[in-house]
Parts: sequence; structure tokens; C-alpha cells
Amino acid sequence: MKKNKIIVTTKSKVYPVFFGNNILNTTGNILKKNLPHVKKICIISDNKIPNIFLKILTKSLRNYKIKIYKLTANEKTKNFNLAYRIIQQLLKEDFNRSDCLIALGGGVIGDLTAFIANLTKRGLNFINIPTTLLAQVDASIGGKTGINSNLGKNLIGTFYQPNFIISDVNILKSLPQREIISGYAEILKHALIIDKKFFMWLFKNGKKIIINKDPILFKKAIIKSCKIKCNIVRKDETEKNLRMILNFGHTFAHGFEGAKKFSREINHGEAVLLGMMIASELANKKKLLSSKELALIQNHYINLNLPRSIKKIFKKSEINNVISYMKKDKKNVDEKISIILLNKIGQATKPKKYALSSVEIKKNFYSYY
Repeated sequence: MKKNKIIVTTKSKVYPVFFGNNILNTTGNILKKNLPHVKKICIISDNKIPNIFLKILTKSLRNYKIKIYKLTANEKTKNFNLAYRIIQQLLKEDFNRSDCLIALGGGVIGDLTAFIANLTKRGLNFINIPTTLLAQVDASIGGKTGINSNLGKNLIGTFYQPNFIISDVNILKSLPQREIISGYAEILKHALIIDKKFFMWLFKNGKKIIINKDPILFKKAIIKSCKIKCNIVRKDETEKNLRMILNFGHTFAHGFEGAKKFSREINHGEAVLLGMMIASELANKKKLLSSKELALIQNHYINLNLPRSIKKIFKKSEINNVISYMKKDKKNVDEKISIILLNKIGQATKPKKYALSSVEIKKNFYSYY
């Protein structure tokens, strides 16, 4: 039950992230120490989480008045109507600014719960307990909240940092393999944009992490990935400049997800993996990323059987729809689509340096068919 802790430092808040195996049952003690005035707690939980974890959490919070919402978590869950209904219920039950919301789930639950916490009475306490690999290494850290519009993903949102995060690595044992690969996308992203040494470590240990779920390597990869993101968020909390490099692969990914109507045909991590491969190959075409380093990335994808072929997922006739969603990305400038590329493994291009026309992106997509 050994805990590791890192501190996230931003202009708006400084807060801890606790990592460990079987630390979910310490939530009540951590809460009492960090937020001594809390009386009421609302837990918003993914109904796919094994019930044992919700029982462990509620048992640790037995000294508090608890309300629980169980939601079916998918991108369609992140909508105004659901957020408004929960806010109304919190107001009826007289939740005040010393009370607390807890997110128990993946990125969807974390985004929605943080959004609700931020808007209710201009800010309730918020604790994030991410239960997917993707959320533990990426979505839970940084303070982004968001809901979706029918025009695109996460176009409505705020920045609202949690009071603390609890990442129980033991919960990940219940995840299907597809979810592990989805989370690995963000770990790989952090290595590619910042740390070549970390990438080479992943190249060596990727199979042990993804297939064997080696607990020591798993935890090491999660903590290293979080440290990279924490350092970026510390320097640029509200994504004015540097933090945009975290969108490596994501502008493509949001287009892919939108074109598939945010369905299970392609999940977020798979879309990011595909987007990072296309961005890496585009960087090579633009003579930024060397062919040798591109081959390293491609071989890593092959070794782990990661999604890398747009032809296997999208018909040529779907490309216009993909680009339509890419054009709605909130980080675009004028009519062009902003793209983060790689100068080399471990070094992303500067934000806003590369903005491509939809014609150029379409031409690049068509080259794969």
C-alpha cells in the first residue's frame, strides 16, 4: 500500500497526486487531512467500474453524507442537459462551496464532474479518482474540464484544478486490453514530444507494460508520464503556448473521433495513436523528422500492434468529414488547421508554427490510398 506523491504546481492551485497499489481505501483519510470542512460528498461514477471499487470508496467515506450518480460513460454523456440536471440536484440538496464532488471513472467522468464542480456556486471542491490508464496519465492532470457540442469535442469548457488526485494502479487490472492500449497512447505521446530517453525505455518495455501489465513497470510509466505533463502544465496552465504541444496527434484524433460520431469504432487513444503516426510521417515529409527516427516510431507501433493505418479505419469518402471536424478545433488560427509535429523524438515543434490548409491535409490523407 506504499504511496508515491508528486505535486502539481499551477498559478491557480498547488495540489498533490497520490499513486500506489490498493490506495483507494485511503481516500477518506486524505480527504480529512486536505479538506477538513467537507460534510457532503457527491460521487459521480462510471457504471462500468466493478462495484467493489465503489464499495471500497464509500466505506472509506463512511463519516460523510454521500450522494452517488452512476452514469454510462461515453462522449455523448458530456452534454449540457446532464450537467444541468446534476447541478440542479446539488442545489436542491444545498451543497455549498465547502462540500465536494468526486469523479470515479475515466476521462469522460473526470471532464464532466470537474465542469459541474466549477459551475456550481462558482466552485465546489473537486477530487479526481481516475480509473483508466488514459485518465491516470493524462486527462486527470492539468485542470481541463469540458463537455461536447454537436459541432465538436470539448468545445465547451473551463480550467478548474482538483484539490487532489488519487491514482490507484490496482484498479487498472480490471481494464480490457483495448483500454490499456488507449491509455498507452498518452504515455507514448509524452515521450515523443519531450523525452527520447523515456521513449527508448518504452521501446524496450512496451510489451511488458501493455501485455504483461508488469506492476512495477506500469507504475513507473504512469509516474514518469504524469511528471512530464505536470511540468508542462506548471509552465502554461491555460494553454496559451507551450501546453499546446500536448496536442500532438490530437487535432487529427478529434477529426477521426468526430467522423465516427464518437462511437466505439475508434476510441480516443486509438485515434491519438493514429494521429501521432500521421503527424510523424508528415514531419518526415517536411524534412523535420529524420527517416531513421520515423522508422523507430514505426517499429514501436509494429512491435505492439498499435493502430497506424488510416485505410483500415476510414474509407476515402470519409476524409472530408474528418477534415470538417479538424477545422472546428479550438486551437486553429484563421482558416488553417494548427498541427504539432516532431523535429525529432523528444522535441515537438513550437505551437502555432505549422498551420496547414484543409487542401494540404486532404492531399496528405489521400496519399495513403
